[in-house]
Amino acid sequence: LYFCSHGERWELQLKGSGKTPYSRNGDGRAVLRSSVREFLCSEAMHYLGIPTSRAASLVVSDDDVWRDQFYNGNTKKERGAIVLRLAKSWFRIGSLEILAHSGELDLQRKLLDFVIQEHFPSIAMNDSNRYLEFFSTVVLETANLIALWMSVGFAHGVCNTDNFSLLSITIDYGPFGFMDSYDPNFVPNTSDDEGRYKIGNQANVGLFNLNKLLQALKPLLDPRQKQLASQILEEYGKHYYSRFTELFKRKLGLLGENENDNYLIAFLLKVSLLF
Repeated sequence: LYFCSHGERWELQLKGSGKTPYSRNGDGRAVLRSSVREFLCSEAMHYLGIPTSRAASLVVSDDDVWRDQFYNGNTKKERGAIVLRLAKSWFRIGSLEILAHSGELDLQRKLLDFVIQEHFPSIAMNDSNRYLEFFSTVVLETANLIALWMSVGFAHGVCNTDNFSLLSITIDYGPFGFMDSYDPNFVPNTSDDEGRYKIGNQANVGLFNLNKLLQALKPLLDPRQKQLASQILEEYGKHYYSRFTELFKRKLGLLGENENDNYLIAFLLKVSLLF
């Protein structure tokens, strides 16, 4: 579904309305508790200036939903709800990854061309390097998005390829959380026992997901493009660190360039661990 406003097109999606082809073994429902959290947080992220999906409405359901909130075997009945959420696109890295994995390269190429044509106007569709340009843009914008998350202490909670947008926006608010105080080991997901998605690991997970995107794109690239794409991915850390530093310097009111700026940022973050 599409909604047009001021020349923009948004895709509408219902979360919690029931089973879909992507529900796997779940019931496709959502509880009021998590629905309110997604509604509030997506709007908060938007007004914080962070690329995100948004929420248009929340409807409380009369149906009961059974959930094990703390994953401890204690299932309880909760009130259901449905969120109408919006995004420029809901396609994710996983959308391309699954097609590459199943060998559906023609369909993958069609989907990729559609995404580029609809959402990457700076990339010419007759450019033989369009997939390379697309990958370069996603690498840069993903680094920017995660740096923005870190600048407000936001931990997504489940940063797998199914939850990483090809448009580099924040989607799929599940077990997210904001740090009350700086802690690189902060984990908002109670089921993440190993801390894979802890806030201090988000940049690394972003790199992991981008590598999965590169693997999905490789069947569509020639040998030269594959080499260039690998070089582009190697620049991810530099992009992330540069944007992270820029955002934290802005918070501290640091103007210009000083070789001690990075030391000061690292020192202040380390000191905050003591409180």
